[in-house]
Amino acid sequence: MPRLTLEINTELYRMLQQAARTNHMSIEDECLRRLESGGRRSRYMEALLAELRADEAQRRAGRG
Repeated sequence: MPRLTLEINTELYRMLQQAARTNHMSIEDECLRRLESGGRRSRYMEALLAELRADEAQRRAGRG
């Protein structure tokens, strides 16, 4: 499976983590919420979501 590696702004990632905690969501769910909010589409958010999904799929495959 191809792997996506992102270089992200640490402060922006921390803010995303905090928003996820505040909303009682995973970071993936927070990304989805932001993407589905009807606002401007963010390539950054879409790429981060793809990476989170790939990581989760890899974890599931490792358990199986």
